[in-house]
Amino acid sequence: MTRLLVALLLSLLLALPASAERLVSQLSNESIEITSSFDGERMTFFGSIAPDAGSEQKFVTGPFHVVVVVLGPTQDRVAREKTHNFGIWLNTDRVEFDNFPSYLQVLSSGRLTDITDVTTLTANGILPEAYTLAASTADWWKTEIFSRELVRLMGEEGLFGIQENGVNFLSDNFYSARLTLPSNAPPGPYVALTFVFKDGEVIARKSEGFSVRKIGFERFLALSAVQQPLLYGLICVLLALFTGWLGGALFKR
Repeated sequence: MTRLLVALLLSLLLALPASAERLVSQLSNESIEITSSFDGERMTFFGSIAPDAGSEQKFVTGPFHVVVVVLGPTQDRVAREKTHNFGIWLNTDRVEFDNFPSYLQVLSSGRLTDITDVTTLTANGILPEAYTLAASTADWWKTEIFSRELVRLMGEEGLFGIQENGVNFLSDNFYSARLTLPSNAPPGPYVALTFVFKDGEVIARKSEGFSVRKIGFERFLALSAVQQPLLYGLICVLLALFTGWLGGALFKR
């Protein structure tokens, strides 16, 4: 896991308040395999809120809210601004975001602003804007402008999103949430951060990891492009030449 996710998990652990509740959770999949026919995968997050180990309590009392944040592998991204100059669209400004999540989905049992305040949401990395502020080295005003567009564009690609009805309580303390990973989900390590709220405060949390990886011929191509880029490029050129020659030969007939 990258430095951003490690730092986030450490800060969440240090900020965890003393509580009489604990979270018992589970993922439906620990590994998702991508092949040429991959068109998405549905995952289920479920768990229950129970008394803390060693507590004299036999039951927990709510009402509770649950928020699940799913983060994909981080990567460096660049947001560019295009302006119309002399009849030509040109890139005139840019902001770099280091170690920025390639995938982020937020599932919650209600409206986020009804669950807690914006400060708590941002401090716990529940809002997408929290990651843009941490990943950018530009001034805050430019970061604010470019980050909104970056989040919007990634939302249009299905990589960022917030589902404020994505978590359902099946009983007072048992919840379930479903998420469909899109076909363009980036391969790599993922982490699911689950928060339990009560009266606007985080009373329990847990992090669980899973992976999305390519297998078969798709994995061979991906590894070749990274580990042997020159050979990979030459093979692509040869395949393109052969395909063009074959197409020309067939159409002549």
